[in-house]
Amino acid sequence: MSTPRSVVLERLAYTLAAPVLAVAPNIYPDSPVNQVVQLAGAAGIGGWILAAKSDEHGAGRKILRWSPLVLAAAIDVTAKNTTGFGPWWMDGLLAAGWAAAGYLVMPFSRHARSRHRPALAAPAVQPAPAEAPEPAAVVDDGANVLTRDARVLWERAGMPARTHIVSATRHPAMRNDYTLLLRASETGRPITGLTESAVAAAFFIDESDVTFSPVAIQPGRQGGPGWMEAHLTPDANQRRRKAPTDQERWTDKVGSPKGGAPGSELVHKTRDDARGVTFYRAKMADATTSPRIDLAKVCRGLKLPEDDSCVFVLVDGIEFLISAFDKPPLSAIFPATRELLTPDAKGMYVCGFTITGQPVKNMVFQHDKNAAAHGLILGVSRSGKTQFFAINMAAQSLDGQVVWLSTVRKDEKTSTLGKYIDRQGSNALWMARSLRAAKALCEIRAEMPWPHDGEAHDYKPGDPRCPYRQLNVYADEFMTAAQDATFGEFIQADGDDLTVTGLKYGIGFNPAGQSPFAHNGFSTEMKDNLRQNSRPTIFNMGSPGATRKAAEGTMENAYDVPTIPARYAQQEGSAIERAMRGEADPENGVSTGGVAIMVLDNGRAVLMRSLYADFDSDLATLFPDDVNHLTDHEIAELTKRGLWFDWNQPVRPGEFWPEPKEDDGDDDGGSRRRGGGGGKGGGGRGFKGSSRQEVVSARKALEAIKSLTDA
Repeated sequence: MSTPRSVVLERLAYTLAAPVLAVAPNIYPDSPVNQVVQLAGAAGIGGWILAAKSDEHGAGRKILRWSPLVLAAAIDVTAKNTTGFGPWWMDGLLAAGWAAAGYLVMPFSRHARSRHRPALAAPAVQPAPAEAPEPAAVVDDGANVLTRDARVLWERAGMPARTHIVSATRHPAMRNDYTLLLRASETGRPITGLTESAVAAAFFIDESDVTFSPVAIQPGRQGGPGWMEAHLTPDANQRRRKAPTDQERWTDKVGSPKGGAPGSELVHKTRDDARGVTFYRAKMADATTSPRIDLAKVCRGLKLPEDDSCVFVLVDGIEFLISAFDKPPLSAIFPATRELLTPDAKGMYVCGFTITGQPVKNMVFQHDKNAAAHGLILGVSRSGKTQFFAINMAAQSLDGQVVWLSTVRKDEKTSTLGKYIDRQGSNALWMARSLRAAKALCEIRAEMPWPHDGEAHDYKPGDPRCPYRQLNVYADEFMTAAQDATFGEFIQADGDDLTVTGLKYGIGFNPAGQSPFAHNGFSTEMKDNLRQNSRPTIFNMGSPGATRKAAEGTMENAYDVPTIPARYAQQEGSAIERAMRGEADPENGVSTGGVAIMVLDNGRAVLMRSLYADFDSDLATLFPDDVNHLTDHEIAELTKRGLWFDWNQPVRPGEFWPEPKEDDGDDDGGSRRRGGGGGKGGGGRGFKGSSRQEVVSARKALEAIKSLTDA
């Protein structure tokens, strides 16, 4: 039978009920049949009202279901109120039309099911489709309209990755953004092969607007690999592309795998209008990873000018801080004052300020090690070394310490400093004599009794019972002096010895130069002792690469080293547009003199600008009123050894090398300074009667070969 039984029965009911609707009201007006028909009509009207008020899908279908009862009641009332069967047998015509409409429309049998298969006399033969896994039968779970509509689109797309939509939830205040909760069609199978493009194609959106997230197991709901959430956010992404928030911009442009700090997330962004700086504080999402920061990429991602003089990064563990200044912060001048330079009880004083305005401290002695402090100052000419000398010497003098300064050549600033310190000279001979005297002071102080018990003790900073003051020996341009043909060998040997033995006797060595490496006068032993017992300060070394290399050479571990450019020059306008117009680049550079990298105790390098001491004014406001000197006992002992006199005098006979005997003359009758060969220079290879010849340069190596072969 091709026609369903429900359809046949319904048509038969319409056929039998039509005569009753036409005849009963006219022949039996008070018959119970009329009351039953009218009550059924009233129930139909109630069904209409409920269907109209409902927000669920299929309200029209429900109204159509109740329409036969309502129309039958209307025909019954009409037939009852007309005279006879009405004009032109209107009652019969209405009943016949009602039966014909029900016979064709069949509201109950057709619209009672959501899916109706029309009755066909003979189904057409269809080619066998390709075998495909049938989705599991889904029962009516009372899903809302959005979920059912999403399921229709999902089924039309072929159920991608053999998954089923459990629910669809619209995002607040978003028309086209919602989240799909998906599960595998087969129980116990994980979801595999589902791609963003498959979801985007099913819902007619862009692939970039689809993201996946796992589903955690919750009470009352399953989770795990058989479940997945798909987030469809076309509206939010459109707004995100046009006007992203700070968090969104960081996530998309900086923290992405191809960003300037991959794997990071923004903690917060703050603005300090008074200082003209914007801070971006971020951290790594994974606490086991270390920040890998490409500052240029970060600037491009945040739409900041790629300017080393205005954008800086500070790394602290898994956190880091990006500071974007409106103007170069280190171009400001920080005048030195006696208040800043006065050391505290631990021997620390303020020597400069960082880009964030934090004070940077240096030490005049090592409180934790109960010893004096060395110093290492590096930088090219006009980089700010002598300025740093001034504030460092002032702090040491304010602590009651003695200062000696030696340079290779005389200049205005070092001569000015000589007025406020114990001794100052300007040639290699003077430097060699000062180092030799400081080395002898180690022996003198080792035997110097302390007044409280009459015994000799090691130096203890800040101890009022100590019978001598701390001595700080400065050697400017030490690299050049160590390569001096006459006295370089003495300078390097005594400098090495002083860095090893000086601390326990209250003597600190402060060399300055343009290289911290062995081939330029800094032996490995000297550099290691200076690094461990000072805070190395590296000014501009001529190029960012050289500065970074010098800083890494003074650090135990190669942390990220800040960059010091030759000048601070803010970018103005577009270089491409200036090139197209043929205009010159703006000359707005600011000198980086006084800007330095200080290596702190934990090996971290910090960028700072040192305090400014104005040599054109009176430096007496920085230094104490009285100059600190050695004790009378120390001067007397040095005088006995022939080491305390005017060090600007010419070389004394036998001072650095033994005088030749009367019968040991040479052909030209000159004095033979060296123990072996002749000629001038060499600087005492027979020092203290020793036959060992230390080679510190190519020239000395050639002379040593000549002396050995008698060439």
